[in-house]
Amino acid sequence: MLRQVAEGVLSHQSELLQNNTVVVQGRAGVLLIDPGITGVEMACLANDLRELGQPVVAGFSTHPDWDHVLWDTELGEAPRYGTARCAAYMRDLLSNPDWKARAAEGLPPEVAEEVPLDLFGRITGLPAETTHIPWDGPQVRIIEHPAHAPGHAALLIEECGVLVAGDMLSDVLIPMLDNLNSTNDPIEDYLVGLRLLEGVAGDVDVLVPGHGSVGGADQVRARIDQDRSYVHALRDGHAPDDPRLGPSAKPGWEWVGDIHTGQAQRLARGSERDGTPG
Repeated sequence: MLRQVAEGVLSHQSELLQNNTVVVQGRAGVLLIDPGITGVEMACLANDLRELGQPVVAGFSTHPDWDHVLWDTELGEAPRYGTARCAAYMRDLLSNPDWKARAAEGLPPEVAEEVPLDLFGRITGLPAETTHIPWDGPQVRIIEHPAHAPGHAALLIEECGVLVAGDMLSDVLIPMLDNLNSTNDPIEDYLVGLRLLEGVAGDVDVLVPGHGSVGGADQVRARIDQDRSYVHALRDGHAPDDPRLGPSAKPGWEWVGDIHTGQAQRLARGSERDGTPG
């Protein structure tokens, strides 16, 4: 079901991981950001859009995680954009003969049979200097940063102050570091991403994270501060005081604690190899 989050902006939330799909209404149709994760959800989304008389004229994937690069024939054949780095990562993955098996291995077992992979990851990379999505609708600014995944981008729908944050600023998921690039500093990369989001925080009235609850203007800086505190604790080897972990975690999201444990262990092993305190 679509619900309005701002004038001309609608959202649709998946059942399993609370993925937030964002629909931006334009002159001839809609921009669809990060569609849902199952075929049934995407068919429902397509049907809702048909009832509104709004075809999909463009798509955008905020980053190359499996649940953000899906598509379904019901949504049509509109161009699907992403940053150049996001698209390059997906081209690399799709060039492997066994890409479908590898992608399927990463799917949650609860929905593995329901996720359509035929159109998985077919992203058109925008030139690196592109600042806005090329489409006939409200200006949507691209804020690319190095946090979480290669070519990750947040989107600011400037006319109505909606920030589509991708997999950041969630009230259910902790910051997840980019461990795909072995040459980077995932802690510093994440902090860079938070600084870039902080730079537009004053222009945001509505925050839509990749997973979890939509927030108002008062939540933007609070969630940036919460994510930064978690990353600092992880960097410094301290136990984070974070409501998304432990007894205060949202029911059904207790597994987020396992993500934290894994990240802390990887950073500790990295510190041991480098001979730095951890």
